[in-house]
Amino acid sequence: MSTDRYTSPLSERYASKEMQYIFSQDMKFTTWRKLWIALAETEMELGLSENGKPVITQEQIDELKAHVNDINYDVAKEREKQVRHDVMSHVYAYGQQCPKAAGIIHLGATSCYVGDNTDIIVMHEALKLVHKKLVNVIAELAAFADKYKNLPTLAFTHFQPAQPTTVGKRATLWTQEFLMDLEDLEYVMNSLKLLGSKGTTGTQASFLELFDGDQETIDRIDPMIAAKMGFKECYAVSGQTYSRKVDTRVANILAGIAASAHKMSNDIRLLQHLKEVEEPFEKSQIGSSAMAYKRNPMRSERIASLSRYVMIDALNPAITSATQWFERTLDDSANKRLSIPEGFLAIDGILDLCLNVVDGLVVYDKVITKHMMAELPFMATENIMMDAVKNGGNRQELHEKIRTLSMEAGKTVKQEGKDNNLLELIAADPEFNLTLEELQATMEPAKYVGRAPIQVEKFLANVVQPVLDANKAELGVKAEINV
Repeated sequence: MSTDRYTSPLSERYASKEMQYIFSQDMKFTTWRKLWIALAETEMELGLSENGKPVITQEQIDELKAHVNDINYDVAKEREKQVRHDVMSHVYAYGQQCPKAAGIIHLGATSCYVGDNTDIIVMHEALKLVHKKLVNVIAELAAFADKYKNLPTLAFTHFQPAQPTTVGKRATLWTQEFLMDLEDLEYVMNSLKLLGSKGTTGTQASFLELFDGDQETIDRIDPMIAAKMGFKECYAVSGQTYSRKVDTRVANILAGIAASAHKMSNDIRLLQHLKEVEEPFEKSQIGSSAMAYKRNPMRSERIASLSRYVMIDALNPAITSATQWFERTLDDSANKRLSIPEGFLAIDGILDLCLNVVDGLVVYDKVITKHMMAELPFMATENIMMDAVKNGGNRQELHEKIRTLSMEAGKTVKQEGKDNNLLELIAADPEFNLTLEELQATMEPAKYVGRAPIQVEKFLANVVQPVLDANKAELGVKAEINV
């Protein structure tokens, strides 16, 4: 590895080998060659001829197919130094390996035929990998939610203690957002189309020339190319390029997943501060260079950090799409080479982190219960008031009493640093007509979580399980974190 030049942290630290391959030179240029073969095959099958003689032969096709993977990069690089054009350099290099077919490579096409179609194919493959990992994150969260569906915990509104929920119910909130992302992802992934081969300004003028104005034959070109490349269809119209709004849609999917991951990571970081839930921590892991005792939520922080990058990165394709001129301008190219691969590499790293964190989440139930019991007297005041009314008390008067006593107990906790003594204060007030023992009997956390456990069960059975069943072939992914 070279140490005297910049290397991307996305490839060095965060993204998987699988995602890196999708955006590799090998993937790009082998796809170019497959597209040239698809075009040549289509032209041959449609009977392209000159003076009754076929322009393209099966022998030429076979020659092209024999050299799909053994790309002569050195020849292409040397040629590009001369002509300053990457596509024509690779046409030349491919032709050097396929002398019989050299003259028919790229026939009727423009550079965007290989460039744009490859971009679509690459994004589609990358979305498939994102889909697999996202499904597995959902599966891990579902298992966690089911395991802890009955464990009461303080809920928080405004990050202030609120009516109790369960640990599992909170996990369903994270899961639901990832499910929304999955729906969006599947829609965009399944709606992607190829550019096809539409020529320099999208008019297919070159094919009018090649096929002597035969409109019906020309109409068959794009569908045939799409089928050969594993797609249902091509976009009906285009300029020289496919609409850059396609890139915007894809980037927005990534940004949506990033937002969901960020929200979950924020919650985990806050819970780790409370010592209620903790992300995985290796035996020899160091939390702080100075404070040896520390266990920092570093993976969740990394999720948040990368997620912000992806969310902001989505602006690149959006602005690029908005500023395209007419049928083609090249100010998309350099931006696109960065924003799309880096968005995918980052989201890949994020999902691996999510898989790793959720799979190893540690729940400290005794700490959760301790925090719950410290606040539960406040949460139980309505029930206490109802019991007191049953014993003959006046609801309105008791409401004011509880409000006053709650303020007094809050002062004891906040200003004096003592334990919550609300129950003792209520027991000492004869108007409530309740003993301390009777009050303490109401302090069962499970009584205050409402329908949370049942909500978890129904959500997992009715919403999550059908998704997992539909994608069971993708389940079982585990993630290793490099750093």
